[in-house]
Amino acid sequence: MRPQFRTAGGIVAATVLALGLSACGGGEGTDSGAPRADDGATLTLWTRAATESVSRAYAEAYNATHRNKVQVTAYPNEEYPAKLASAAGARSLPDLFAADVVFAPQYASQGLWRDITDRFGALDVKDRVAPAHVRAGTWEGRNYAVPHTIDMSVLLYNKDLYARAGLDPEKPPTTLREFAEHARRIDRLGGDVNGTYFGANCGGCVEFTFWPSVWAAGGDVLDPEGTKSTVDGREMADVFALYRQLYEEGVAAPASRDEAGPTWLGALQGGKIGIAPGPSVWLGLIEQSGIRMGVAPISGLDGGESTFVGGDAIGVGATSEKAAQAWDFLAWTMSDEAQVEVIAKNKGVPTRTDLASNRYSAADPRIVTINSLMAKGKTPYARNFNASFNDPQSPWLQTVRGALFGDAAKALAEGNAAITRSLRES
Repeated sequence: MRPQFRTAGGIVAATVLALGLSACGGGEGTDSGAPRADDGATLTLWTRAATESVSRAYAEAYNATHRNKVQVTAYPNEEYPAKLASAAGARSLPDLFAADVVFAPQYASQGLWRDITDRFGALDVKDRVAPAHVRAGTWEGRNYAVPHTIDMSVLLYNKDLYARAGLDPEKPPTTLREFAEHARRIDRLGGDVNGTYFGANCGGCVEFTFWPSVWAAGGDVLDPEGTKSTVDGREMADVFALYRQLYEEGVAAPASRDEAGPTWLGALQGGKIGIAPGPSVWLGLIEQSGIRMGVAPISGLDGGESTFVGGDAIGVGATSEKAAQAWDFLAWTMSDEAQVEVIAKNKGVPTRTDLASNRYSAADPRIVTINSLMAKGKTPYARNFNASFNDPQSPWLQTVRGALFGDAAKALAEGNAAITRSLRES
């Protein structure tokens, strides 16, 4: 399915550019009449299932206060890229569509979203919108997408297991070495308790939770243009070595080796894992099981802190004839009203750096910790990111398996070269 999608994307990019729809700058483009932005138009918004609840919450709040009406349609995560490719090929993209933020450079480069550079640049809050997401939605110096949802990687730890192991539940680790020691202390409780857990058979899981430790240590996994891999660097090797050792010692739960993602959350909800990196949105889901959880930033081997700024980006469909009205909705989603009363009220992460602390998050210091990490984190930028890293057949997953369970040095060296070749495929 992936090769077919890339082919469809290439065809539609050429078609859209030929029609002059994606190269219309930040103005009205083909909307020559410059219609009123809130004139009662009906707008279609597509999203993947993972983001449906947030998309609908935005739409319901916007619809209640505007003449325009946004209609949300969600598709299964695994079917969504092909659905977008099909719509693009038929020149029938929705007025708005969201997508996993790591796809943003690819979609922007293919011309699937309209250029919103001037519109975004005119916003009073433009310098306070999640910088990593803004970068992801930028192609050749032009803006094509803005943040829709934010999810970040953090350390989640079981306060009850901390107390049982003689650790202070209010003092989480501040270095990756300390994280390993805390995990070892908890693992010594024995029985069915394990110190930590990770998704070693899931490329996306590993990048989301291991890469922040590389960034926190001053390293990187990609060059700025997203065309060269640097996963063979010392910082990445150190992170793999630490997790490999935890697995070999039995500190990491045995199921970590084959975890491909579906049972990752469930492992933490069982209450038998001491501390593990994972998505920030899991905090509330784990606590629903009656577990007292703590939150801490992911650090490098000897300190620092960072996070993988994930979530979804959103833009105006390149073939939409309602660009002004669609932008009215996007601009509203970045307002104080939307970010506080729709996102923060429901314990989500605001897409604005200045709203990390707000009247809802102030009641829970853990939420402030999560929100404040956004300005310190990164979103990897690469046009061929999915094929190179997230796909089950990607060279990255092969690298992960080798680095954790095989010849680490060989896996990193060969994997780095293979990932670079994949990133440069046209």
